Amino acid sequence: MERWTERASVCRYDQELELFVDRIGARYAAWYEMFHRSQGTEPGKGSTLRECERRLPEIRDLGFDVIYFVPVHPIGRMHRKGPNNALTSGPGDPGSPYAIGAVEGGHTAINPELGTLEDFRHFVHAAAAHGMEVALDFAIQCAPDHPWIREHPEWFKFRPDGTIKYAENPPKKYQDIVNVDFYNPDAQGLWQALLDVVLFWVAQGVHIFRVDNPHTKPLPFWEWMIREVRRQHPQVIFLAEAFTRPPMMKMLAKVGFSQSYTYFTWRNFKWELTEYLIELTQTEVAEYMRPNFFPNTPDILPEFLQKGGRPAFMIRFVLAATLSSVYGIYNGFELCENTAVPGKEEYLNSEKYDYKVWDWDRPGNIKDLIATVNRARRENPALQELTTLRFHPAHDENILFYSKMTATRANMIFIAVTLDPFDAHECVIEMPLADMGLGEHDNYAVEELISGAKHLWSGAHHRIRLDPHTTPAMILRVIPWHHVDFQSPSW
Repeated sequence: MERWTERASVCRYDQELELFVDRIGARYAAWYEMFHRSQGTEPGKGSTLRECERRLPEIRDLGFDVIYFVPVHPIGRMHRKGPNNALTSGPGDPGSPYAIGAVEGGHTAINPELGTLEDFRHFVHAAAAHGMEVALDFAIQCAPDHPWIREHPEWFKFRPDGTIKYAENPPKKYQDIVNVDFYNPDAQGLWQALLDVVLFWVAQGVHIFRVDNPHTKPLPFWEWMIREVRRQHPQVIFLAEAFTRPPMMKMLAKVGFSQSYTYFTWRNFKWELTEYLIELTQTEVAEYMRPNFFPNTPDILPEFLQKGGRPAFMIRFVLAATLSSVYGIYNGFELCENTAVPGKEEYLNSEKYDYKVWDWDRPGNIKDLIATVNRARRENPALQELTTLRFHPAHDENILFYSKMTATRANMIFIAVTLDPFDAHECVIEMPLADMGLGEHDNYAVEELISGAKHLWSGAHHRIRLDPHTTPAMILRVIPWHHVDFQSPSW
């Protein structure tokens, strides 16, 4: 503006545009989805929040900074689901935590099996003491015995026989929950009550909300609610769990969601990963939509993980953690848990409907890889960005090769990942020397951050070999030779 002082053709845009600035945690974070009822050691019994605290040091050491809880509220007893989504439950079955509300309370109450509200606040403070924060599931749905149905029947649609139609998200049916009517005669009261729910949990120290199925609720509601929350608490982050059509996913981002689930969960081949990531990082989508990559969820056990075994889990983990700057895993992923309902992308004996006891150190886990990659993310600013992602040639359709570099090239990270969980592959990769600020004959040091191996390279073309069982990926930190500090302990 100072350089071009001529104002003969000056004009003013007739609208004042609004700018929201998210905190860094919206762009860079590692999420661990903890199913709170399954953190204990006694079979057939759910764990408490105090028992959940015992796992915080381990999760911290794995390198996560967000603990994400599924709903913590009382669970309805009417039409409660049994094991494996059975329509009837037994006396000891806990039901789905997404069937929110019972005689003990609704969306601002704690399931007594977990503890008290004071126990929840204690967990939030304990997580903070370990350098982590708590994200909470916000699911706008009610069990048939939720207090709101008794106190505000006008917020729901009733059939002529006096019953309420249960919720549907075709092809799924949820007999244990009912949905609110966003445009009921007292819509203002309902909307305010939902806003009050979010503000209640903000007051308990929660500043991240994963929103369940936001695409089935009105967009004007989200635009209004997110604005109202952020007006009072600009640090709050909203993640849209919307595995739906692209226009709706993008519109949710535009109306205020800070992050979004994506189709990454089902993108397995080189061409589709490349195509999708270019869309997310190098088109106008990058201006408003920030992806949070989850390779699995309590609802989704992809076929790739079911059939590919432990190598598939390592592959998908490295992809999620390095393609996106914010990602998450659902507990059990680190154990390579892949027992599925036959013919479906669903977990068999899911803890959504039952208690579960895990051996968090069972053989075959990938905890060391997770800790190593998360440490690389923390120590390398390039991996904390999204839109700097670029793909480079790797002459094998089973190997994906890409980079993230800071603007000054002070930190340059290259990642090679095999996409085949069964067989080893080797190929020539091409380093983009000009973009790295290097000449064809310049030497540069390469440190492989997973194994710790160090190399001296020169030129653009190098042959690599990836074995899904032992070396499914390489994370290469490149340093120009004249910048290498040989006195540094890290070198």
